[in-house]
Amino acid sequence: MVYPQALLDALAQNPDALAFEHGSRRLTRGEVLDLIGRFVAGLRAAGVSQGDGVGLATGVTPEGWAALIAAQVLGCRAVGVRAGLPEEHLRAVVGDLAVVVTDSSFPGTSVESLLSAPFEEPVPCGRPEDIGWVVFTSGSTGLPKGVAYSFGALTAQGIEHRASESPADLADRYRRFLLFGTLTSAVMITHLRSCLLAGGTVVIPAELPDFPEILPRLDITAALTTVPRLYRILDVLRTSEVDLSGVRMLMVAGSPVAPGLMAEAFSRVGPGMQQAYGQTEAGKLAVLTPDDVAAFPSSLGSVGRPLAGVSISVRSSSGDAVPDGVSGEIFVRTPGQFSGYWANPSSTSSVLVDGWVRTQDIGHFDADGFLHLTGRTRDVVIVNAVIHYTGPIERALAEDPSVDQAYVVAVPDEATGERAEAFVVAAPGQAPDLAALRAVVAGFVGEVAASVKVIDEVPVAASGKPDKAALLG
Repeated sequence: MVYPQALLDALAQNPDALAFEHGSRRLTRGEVLDLIGRFVAGLRAAGVSQGDGVGLATGVTPEGWAALIAAQVLGCRAVGVRAGLPEEHLRAVVGDLAVVVTDSSFPGTSVESLLSAPFEEPVPCGRPEDIGWVVFTSGSTGLPKGVAYSFGALTAQGIEHRASESPADLADRYRRFLLFGTLTSAVMITHLRSCLLAGGTVVIPAELPDFPEILPRLDITAALTTVPRLYRILDVLRTSEVDLSGVRMLMVAGSPVAPGLMAEAFSRVGPGMQQAYGQTEAGKLAVLTPDDVAAFPSSLGSVGRPLAGVSISVRSSSGDAVPDGVSGEIFVRTPGQFSGYWANPSSTSSVLVDGWVRTQDIGHFDADGFLHLTGRTRDVVIVNAVIHYTGPIERALAEDPSVDQAYVVAVPDEATGERAEAFVVAAPGQAPDLAALRAVVAGFVGEVAASVKVIDEVPVAASGKPDKAALLG
């Protein structure tokens, strides 16, 4: 059985059940299956064939998702096209696509024209080794990279869960999943798929979600959040009563989460609160729940235990596995991990090592099997779940004639997850304008996430290299 056959089977199994709520619209599973079949016929009539790339530049709609699945039924490479991409990035994303499906003013083939075709029974024809989905990174350090999944990997992904979870648990969790933001998000699409496979309903709000009130108002049982949004949720819960007893999963991911914040979130949100650790290249890897912390108080501050089917290896710089309690670089292996970066073999070879995905995160396991993250091999600042590499910021600061050296480090921040704290050494005889330099940093990460300090000299590590960690000491 090749992807997306399991999804098609799940839709056909109970055709009268509700699949999507989109504002006031209601679509049954049978109606969604009909959409997919008409998109299959429409794409075929547009000249699309197996192995082609199909771009999806649509809003968050049932039609947008159905078009994605139809492209994969045809054995095509489905590619999400984010709105507002710079022209250079857009060329990199759509350059080799056969067609772009759109429901807006974006140039391409309209949803309406494709849906005018008669229904064709959707029969997946992708081969396990072919690429069926490409998710592009933000391109914060250059051109975006396409994280490519094979049909074999997509088939293996299924529903990400803990080994202890039963089908009934999953059905209860995904009874009503809140979908918002963008269909170019790997994590959103993954949970959407899990919801439909588990028999649930995908709920798309008519307007931007107002957390946390939207959860009880729309009877949401599963939703995703970023760290900054979680802070806003807690701000509300500190002063208002919001009934979250129906929430089975409110998952926070995308940025480091301070232990104190997670403790408060577990307390105020309740048993449905979860912290997840994952990567686009490998999917969801580990989860921490309130039950974990109740049973193992020292697990607070960890990212939880690995999910079913996930292998995690912590290794030294020489590539050897290290014992519990010793930090090293985290390597992961999952049945549904990516095949490589689309048309980028050099980046692929630096991350895929003997079948393992090099996360470039540093951490360790404790004696109870919980994974603790302690740093990154990458110099990045994650602001509002968006990765910003520090190198370009440092170079921009150093272009100021009053600056001799510039270093940028990530600092935890309640409002944004992390902020960029820049340290500059003044050029001889110069007095840097801190306001101007802060504006430079803000141009990368935003005003509220930028700060600049002047130092006399940068600390030096034993290796002779600048010791960024010591700047915060």
